[in-house]
Order: sequence, then structure tokens, then C-alpha cells
Amino acid sequence: MGNISPIRKEEIETDQPVNIGDRAIDNVRYIREMMERSAHFTAVPGWGGMLMGATAIAAAFQANYYLPDRRTWLFVWLGEAVLACAIGMLTLWQKSKFEGQPLSSSVPGRKFLFSFAPPLVCGIAITLGLWRYEHYEVMAPVWMLCYGAAVVTGGAFSVKPVPVMGWLFIALGSAAFMLPASYADYLMGASFGVLHIIFGAIIARRYGG
Repeated sequence: MGNISPIRKEEIETDQPVNIGDRAIDNVRYIREMMERSAHFTAVPGWGGMLMGATAIAAAFQANYYLPDRRTWLFVWLGEAVLACAIGMLTLWQKSKFEGQPLSSSVPGRKFLFSFAPPLVCGIAITLGLWRYEHYEVMAPVWMLCYGAAVVTGGAFSVKPVPVMGWLFIALGSAAFMLPASYADYLMGASFGVLHIIFGAIIARRYGG
């Protein structure tokens, strides 16, 4: 038989001293991650919400004037949606930067955006489908329900008034399905207008602007 050389086993040193500095850094990093995961996104703009509400009330009056012409009615609300989105994103970015909760790097900010976006995307897709088949009379309830769902899901990672406002949007959107289509602009003004102003004022007062 040939010589069989034994397999060399490297001894693992288990009693080496632990670097206290590295351990402290790991602990601090872990605590910071846990705090970020449990933190709420407080940079929801109160003043921006109030401004969005004011423009929505103006749009409700304008859209109701054009109610017989459904295409013009739709363009009025689409223009308001673009304006409100611009106001919301600008004021959201400003407040998040001021409070040190940047949307791109903070865990609460990313959770808020990623939860807020899907219902809005669904609302856009449904609106395009309703536009194609000219079912204008059900657009307003869909808008209120999808936006309410977005506010509720995003608000799960934000301050308490946010999801409460979302549920009120859902309630008004549900009521809009049971009322005549002629009430759409009144309910849109009450939801996108009045609710934004009321809860925007609450957020601005309690959570700094």
C-alpha cells in the first residue's frame, strides 16, 4: 500500500480577543436600522395639502360648469390632478429635506412612497379604460377610492391623521357610487378639497408645516 498522508486540519482559534470598536459599530448600525424601520414618515406636507385642497375646490366649480360636456369636464379634472401632483411632490420634497427624511434614502420615506404609488397607478389605468369606453359617470368614484386607498396604505407608515383621511376618501367614493352622477363634483370638492384643507391644517399644526 502507498503511503497515505493525513489530511491537514487547520486549527481554528476561538479565543482571539474581540475588537470592541468593531462590535460597538455593529451595535450602533443595528440600532439605527431598527429605529429607521420603526419610525414614521412625518414629512407629509400640511400646507401643501391645504393648497391642493384650495385648487381642488376651484376645479370642482369649474368642472361643474362644464358638466354637460364630459370631455371638457375630464380635462378640467386631469389638469387639476397634474397641478395637485406638482404641489404635493414639491412640498413633500421640501419638508422631507427640512426634517432630514429624504425620500430616496430614508427607510420610512421609501416605505411611504412604495405603498402610496400602486393604488394611484391602478387609478390611472382604470381611468384610461373608462375614457376609452366613455364611462365618465363613474370616474369620480374611482378617483376617490383609489386615492383613498393610496393614502391609507402610505399612511400606515406616516402620522395618524393621514390614514384617517384616506378612509374618509374611501367613504365618500363609496357614497358617490350610490348617488346620481350629477353629485360627482360636489363630492370631489368635499374630498379632494375640504378634506385636504382640514387634514392639511391638522398636520401643519401638529407636525410642523
